[in-house]
Amino acid sequence: MLRKLLFMGCVLLSGCATNPVTGRHQLALVPEEQVISASSQAYSAQMAEYQKKGELEANSPVVTRVRNIASRIIEQAARTRPETANWKWEVNVIDEPQVNAFAMAGGKIAVYTGLLEKISPTDDELAQVMAHEVAHALAGHTREKMSVAMGTDLALAAYGATQAANEKTQQALAAGALLAIRLPNSRKMESEADRVGIELAAKAGYDPNAAVSLWRKMAQAGNSGGPEFLSTHPSDERRLQTLAELAPQMMPIYKTARR
Repeated sequence: MLRKLLFMGCVLLSGCATNPVTGRHQLALVPEEQVISASSQAYSAQMAEYQKKGELEANSPVVTRVRNIASRIIEQAARTRPETANWKWEVNVIDEPQVNAFAMAGGKIAVYTGLLEKISPTDDELAQVMAHEVAHALAGHTREKMSVAMGTDLALAAYGATQAANEKTQQALAAGALLAIRLPNSRKMESEADRVGIELAAKAGYDPNAAVSLWRKMAQAGNSGGPEFLSTHPSDERRLQTLAELAPQMMPIYKTARR
């Protein structure tokens, strides 16, 4: 029923767009440039808050490691979706114990130290986390989740006010962007991010088999209380099986990149 309603709304409001990476039609009530602007605003505010609390890592080996891996993923993202070369990419490490990471529209990336400390990922595994998150951004999932979240009369009225560049509405959009990264991803979104992410990582020279070992570590951590990452990125045996099937397909790409 929900899908039918969204489809009807999509047709009536001309609120659908085709993502250039996945080829899927998505609910898109908000123009991508506004989603990127709202995401940037939300990300800046969030990083400023972490910095104020002394929880934003700076000039440490951890930051260097994360940013070095991210730079290789970002390079491949721009080749996959060329317009993203113009995104103002940012990569930060947050010193908090939660096992989590995210990438917002426009290339705003964050990794929590809890993921590094509790999962102890290899570089190949960490690359899989970051490529998966970047894949969400490339696939327009922030925009899609914002559009779904804004599918109420109140939110739609707020969106209408953006046409007049209403400051309060822009703040509401920023809040919506922050909410979007905290909302659970659909199975379809996860499937897309898995497929696009493992290929991005392979093109960047990271072992595709690490995707399987990473999610096994995540699942094991989930059994002992559950990393926050799994609240928005659910893991199951079917997913592991799919990744295990994808890994051999990506090996030629990985070997080429390594050469």
